[in-house]
Amino acid sequence: MRRVSPDALATSPRPQRERGRLYAIDGLRLVAALMVALHHYAGTDRVDQPHNAVWDRPVSDIMPTVFHLATYGWIGVEIFFVISGFVICMSCWGRTPRQFFVSRVIRLYPAYWFAIIFTTVVLVALPGVWDRLRTRDILLNFTMLQSGSGVLNVDGVYWTLWSELRFYLLFMVVVVTGLTYRKVVIFCCVWGAAAMLAPVAKFDLLTLAADPGGAWYFIAGLALYLMHRFGQDLLLWGILAMAWLMGQRELQLRIDNVEHVSGWRGSVLIFTVFLLVMVAIALGATDGIRWKWLVTAGSLTFPLYLMHYAAGTTFINRMKDTMDARLLVVSVIAGFLVLSWLVHRFVEAPVARMLKRGLDTSFARLRNAGA
Repeated sequence: MRRVSPDALATSPRPQRERGRLYAIDGLRLVAALMVALHHYAGTDRVDQPHNAVWDRPVSDIMPTVFHLATYGWIGVEIFFVISGFVICMSCWGRTPRQFFVSRVIRLYPAYWFAIIFTTVVLVALPGVWDRLRTRDILLNFTMLQSGSGVLNVDGVYWTLWSELRFYLLFMVVVVTGLTYRKVVIFCCVWGAAAMLAPVAKFDLLTLAADPGGAWYFIAGLALYLMHRFGQDLLLWGILAMAWLMGQRELQLRIDNVEHVSGWRGSVLIFTVFLLVMVAIALGATDGIRWKWLVTAGSLTFPLYLMHYAAGTTFINRMKDTMDARLLVVSVIAGFLVLSWLVHRFVEAPVARMLKRGLDTSFARLRNAGA
């Protein structure tokens, strides 16, 4: 079959690969969320101290096999970032900046607002594991901008949202100009250069914008989506290889700075296998996977991630003496999966529809006022 050049495809109404839902990515998202949850419950240094606030004794003594597996679960965050780069590029291709903005608001805020309320109620009702923030700081969390204001998160896992928001803001520049193969490639190269230079430049504003700790994972996702849409080429393989090389360095920095107990070799192996799976998805090897339940699995991911940590470890602390530790971890995760489905079904979906109607009306008024 004759290959069409990427730049020709960028303006062609017929991309090389037909766009459709990638069910395998929905499954990967849930796997990543479950990895993070298992890590927080049974695999982090925070639950492996002699007198930790969750289990009261090292979890490696309670369930050593689970601990040694769960200790690598933190890599689920990096997996999220790669998937986010892929999905954001896919979902906003051909969309206007307004559509991109609205889609991000209705996707992020409904479940996030509920998670803040839910976590705060749990921490007030069951004190002793985590401290509740002051009311004014909780209120600021509703903006999702607390990290930029020097305010603590209601739940520690919200730190990733700050990286996501910066990625959206940077990528909005490309969306405004109209997405093409060339523009996304240039964006990857410029952002990668900025992320590489920021740590040595000691320029705070550049470091803040470039987000060196997360940039290369998002860039990997963008390159993978271009492979999916336009087909593979040496340039995209080069960007992906650079993202892997820089990503493995960031993995070591995360291990050092956050004191994860997992080793570099195992972490890089897991990350590499994940990237190879994403390459297979991008090149169409999983197109035959069309299991409808994966769509539901993907919808559980965001609520599960937002709610599982502070509330989940608090529940474990209260119930740790009532059943086997492994059964308790499985039960808490299962409970949060059910709760996540309920949040998606009865909170996230209806509030998102309401927000979309309101924002569409507001933008229509702005357009008419400027006419």
